[in-house]
Amino acid sequence: MDISEEQRAAHKREFLEFLDQDVGRGVYMDEIKAMINHKRHRLIVNISDLHSFRDLGTRILKNPGEYMQPFCDAVTDAAKSIDPKYLKEGEHVLVGFEGPFVSRRVTPRELLSEFIGSMVCVEGIVTKCSLVRPKVVKSVHFCPTTGSFTTREYRDIASNMGLPTGSVYPTRDESGNLLVTEYGLCRYKDHQTLSMQEVPENSAPGQLPRTVDIIAEDDLVDSCKPGDRVAIVGIYKALPGKSKGSVNGVFRTVLVANNVSLLNKEANAPIYSPEDLKNIKKIAERDDTFDLLGNSLAPSIYGHSWIKKAVILLMLSGVEKNLKNGTHLRGDINMMMVGDPSVAKSQLLRAIMNIAPLAISTTGRGSSGVGLTAAVTSDQETGERRLEAGAMVLADRGVVCIDEFDKMNDQDRVAIHEVMEQQTVTIAKAGIHASLNARCSVVAAANPIYGTYDRSLTPTKNIGLPDSLLSRFDLLFIVLDQMDPDIDRQISEHVLRMHRYRSAVGGEATLDGSSRYGREDESDADSVFVKYNRMLHGKKVERGRKRDTLTIKFLKKYIHYAKHRIQPDLTDEASEQIATAYAELRNTSSTAKTGGTLPITARTLETIIRLSTAHAKLKLSRKVSKSDVDAALKVLYFAIYHKELTEMEEREHEREKELDRKRRADHPGGNDRDHRPGKKDRRESGTSDVEGPMTDAMEVDDPPAAQSAVTVSQERIEAFNSLFGQHMRANHLDLISVSDIENVVNSGADFHYVRTEIMFLLEKLQDDNRVMIADGVVHMIS
Repeated sequence: MDISEEQRAAHKREFLEFLDQDVGRGVYMDEIKAMINHKRHRLIVNISDLHSFRDLGTRILKNPGEYMQPFCDAVTDAAKSIDPKYLKEGEHVLVGFEGPFVSRRVTPRELLSEFIGSMVCVEGIVTKCSLVRPKVVKSVHFCPTTGSFTTREYRDIASNMGLPTGSVYPTRDESGNLLVTEYGLCRYKDHQTLSMQEVPENSAPGQLPRTVDIIAEDDLVDSCKPGDRVAIVGIYKALPGKSKGSVNGVFRTVLVANNVSLLNKEANAPIYSPEDLKNIKKIAERDDTFDLLGNSLAPSIYGHSWIKKAVILLMLSGVEKNLKNGTHLRGDINMMMVGDPSVAKSQLLRAIMNIAPLAISTTGRGSSGVGLTAAVTSDQETGERRLEAGAMVLADRGVVCIDEFDKMNDQDRVAIHEVMEQQTVTIAKAGIHASLNARCSVVAAANPIYGTYDRSLTPTKNIGLPDSLLSRFDLLFIVLDQMDPDIDRQISEHVLRMHRYRSAVGGEATLDGSSRYGREDESDADSVFVKYNRMLHGKKVERGRKRDTLTIKFLKKYIHYAKHRIQPDLTDEASEQIATAYAELRNTSSTAKTGGTLPITARTLETIIRLSTAHAKLKLSRKVSKSDVDAALKVLYFAIYHKELTEMEEREHEREKELDRKRRADHPGGNDRDHRPGKKDRRESGTSDVEGPMTDAMEVDDPPAAQSAVTVSQERIEAFNSLFGQHMRANHLDLISVSDIENVVNSGADFHYVRTEIMFLLEKLQDDNRVMIADGVVHMIS
């Protein structure tokens, strides 16, 4: 915008008065002196100080084009009066703004046409940065014919002063004489373009995140990098396009920056009141803190208590160490869930997204390897190569949730190997060699290789992922769809209660994500525990103990406080216990035939340290004690030895015992007669009681009542195994009926085996994964 010289001079006088008077404090004169000492060329002014001086603030915000240049001139004059040698010929001091922009503090989505030509503060995440290029401001040309110099100034849309000039470079003067450019006398300034996107956690669901282009010049270049969260103050301008606009009236818009402030990862840190700190310490002193936090995470999901506890430890994370020799020991915990469909794996990921301060969600099929790590792209304007940050780089110091992990291509999956252990992304493409930080936790959810979990196979065969990847996960949980009438009843009650619940606000539940954490937070913002609601929480007391649940807001504060304020150290006894536990794990994994869910490697040792440290943070303890190691090992053992499988089998045995007792009660005196057929009836008709076709391996089990009565000496066991094995090898058999086995072992044995003993011994072989029994037929497992 071009304004008259008189107006510019009047505005300049106003700003000089502001700097001199400076609301009686002389702050800005001190700021200018500091700026001169530090050899800086930009003065940052708080907009609220201008508001209090003749309404200057409002005028600058609404019409910055008219006031920016006079303000820069006034500051330049003030700087020259303090130190005349500070500025070279033709140099200016620039002005940037900060402070409360109130309604003008917007996201790229809210940056609409009403703001064009005015000053705004835009918040978001930087996704792309171009290379820094020099831009010519003034060119000097020499004419060899006449021996005279001519100068020409260039202004574009980003300049504060005057109308933009053409970009045509003069080659001849008015008389047609040839001009030679004197490059040494020309003046240039640095120029860079950035792309800023909405922060992922605040973007509206179901819509593409909006972006805005930013022009940064002079000292603002390279003030941020891809992945940084920033607030940029600048003037929103429309650019005249080459062919656009003239056809359909649509112009490209840019933000010309005058101040860039980094909102580092602490920008979304909660504010702790003294009351909060008191409550945090009170919760940490409880005996059941770990259980309480686990129950408070995703209370809408029934069960999965161990997985919820593991997620709490994951969000607290261990302590990261960077040793002097350059070794980086990660503190972030990686976790994976493998299991049947509809066991709330994705819901757990959503819960992590809600509670973690920085979380980015992707799916296996929708993400490529470069989309997760980093990509080398071409700049549209200049055609140069540049680096674009992927999801894991953007989630630095946060959590990446990857759903449908098993659907990823092997090539893409390999791309995250480096991130999960070294926590960096190294790129060597198209002449670009770069290493980007990606210090994030990975939480993955996957279905087993056959769609549902096959209990006759080992966990590693079900998961179907290479050991090189599995060993990078600290915890791997197998989540099964347990077809148990009691559990099904409890789940259905829980789900129905959730569906019947109506929030206090009535029909105001929003679908656009505006109340992301539910309206309940607003009503009791400062409360620690969720208020009891019979419709939502069911029975107040469950199994003789009161179920407390923390509010989401308080849980986020607790986790943030424990994660960032506490850095525990390992004690000697804890180190000793960790070493012993690791040695035992290695020993059992080498001898066990079935094996656990994860390969036990040296990484497991670091896992125990990380989990123990996270538990110490949970208790706000400065030292990792033995009790922390015990709690960590419980979580680890649950993950490695897939306890849910054994729990299901125990419940099936219990149910068979119960059925057996009922039959005996119904037919007193006929125990022996009723015992055998009862087992067969239950085998044929009892599949609906148990687990359908998945439980072939369990169906022929003798009733545990009979099993417990059978005791077989070691000598008889070895004799049976020897006869049985010899017969199968000699005849090259893969399967054999139980009655044939009875004939074989009794014909060649020194002592007679009854049917109950044979069944007991076969089941021992089945437990060792050497045979499988189904419908009275024994299958050999090679």
